[in-house]
Amino acid sequence: MSSLPAVLLAAGASPTPSPSPSDTAPAVPSFQDAQESATNAASWVEQNWSTWLAMGLQILLIVVIAVALRAVVRRAITKLIDRMGRIPQGTDGGSLGGLLVNAERRRQRSAAIGSVLRSVASFLILGTAALMVLGTFKINLAPLLASAGVAGVAIGFGARNLVTDFLSGVFMILEDQYGVGDVIDAGVATGEVIEVGLRVTKLRGADGEIWYVRNGEVKRIGNLSQGWATAGVDVTVKASEDLDRVKATLDDVAEHLSKEEPWNELLWGPVEVLGLDSVLIDSMVVRVSARTMPGKALTVERELRWRIKRAFDRASIRIVGGATSVEDAEDAPDPTASVAAPSAFSNADSPQAAATAPVTPQRPASPGK
Repeated sequence: MSSLPAVLLAAGASPTPSPSPSDTAPAVPSFQDAQESATNAASWVEQNWSTWLAMGLQILLIVVIAVALRAVVRRAITKLIDRMGRIPQGTDGGSLGGLLVNAERRRQRSAAIGSVLRSVASFLILGTAALMVLGTFKINLAPLLASAGVAGVAIGFGARNLVTDFLSGVFMILEDQYGVGDVIDAGVATGEVIEVGLRVTKLRGADGEIWYVRNGEVKRIGNLSQGWATAGVDVTVKASEDLDRVKATLDDVAEHLSKEEPWNELLWGPVEVLGLDSVLIDSMVVRVSARTMPGKALTVERELRWRIKRAFDRASIRIVGGATSVEDAEDAPDPTASVAAPSAFSNADSPQAAATAPVTPQRPASPGK
C-alpha cells in the first residue's frame, strides 16, 4: 500500500481527488499548441492553394466568357431588330404604302420580338454558366437537373394554360397577325387593339368597353385593318324602272364621289356598278361596290347611300318601300277613303250590336243565399 503514491507520481498522476465538473476551469492553449495549429493550417493552405487558384481562374474564365457572349448575342439581336424596323426603300410613299408599312407598328413589333429574343438568350447563356460554376465546385449536378426536370414537368402541367398563352402570343407577334391600332375579330370579341402582350391582348369594343382576350383562347383572327376593305351598297328599285337610267345615275354619283375630298383618299379603287344582284316580281337589286381604306368601308357605304338617295330623288327613280317624291306621295290613294263611317241609324238591339257589346262580369252569389 505504501508503494501506490510512488507509482502514481511516476506515472505523472496526482494523488489528489479529481475536481467536480462545476469546478473545472477552461483549458488555456499554450504557445506550443498555437504554433502547432498555425503550422498545420499553413501546410494545408500550401497543399491546396494551387487547386483554389485553378478553380478561381476557371470560374473567372466562365463568367468572363458568359458575359462577353451575352453582350455579343444581345448586340446582334439589336442590330437584327433595327434592320427589321426599317422601312423598305422600294415601298411606295402613298397612302397604301404608308398603311402597309406602318413605321410605328413595325417598331412595336420589332421591340416585342427583340425583348423575347434577348430574354431567351440571357436565360440560356447565364443558366449554362451557373451550371458550369457549380460543376467547378465538384457539386453533383445530376440530382439538381433531375429535380429541375421534375419541377419543370409539374409546372408545365399546372400552368399549361399560361404556357399556351405565352407561346401563342410569341407566334402572333412573330407572324405579325395584328398590331396596335388594328380592328380585329377574335371570335370571342371584336374591337380595336390597344395593347398586344405575350399573354393577353386588350381590345376596345364599339361601345368603349375593354376586352381582355387570352392569346391561347383565340382560335381564329379576322384582321379588318390589313390590306383593303370593300364597301358594298345594294340599291333596291322598282322592277319597272329603266336600267340604263339607273346605271347612268349611279355612275354619275360614283364619278363625283371619286373626285371630292376626303373621299378620294378613302377610295383605293373606282366605284363600280356590278349590275343586277337579284330580280324579283316587283323589285330588282343593283349592286354597287368600291375598294376602300381598311376600316373605312362603313363610312364610304353611308356616304354612297346618302348620295344615291338624293340622286334618285332628282331623277324620280322609285325605290322599293315608299314614294321618292312629294308629288307621288300626294297622288297616292288614301287607304282609309274606302272605309264607310258608322251609321247613326244602326239598330242597337240587333244581334250584331249585341255581339259587339262588352260582356258585363257577373258577381258570384253570396254563400248565405
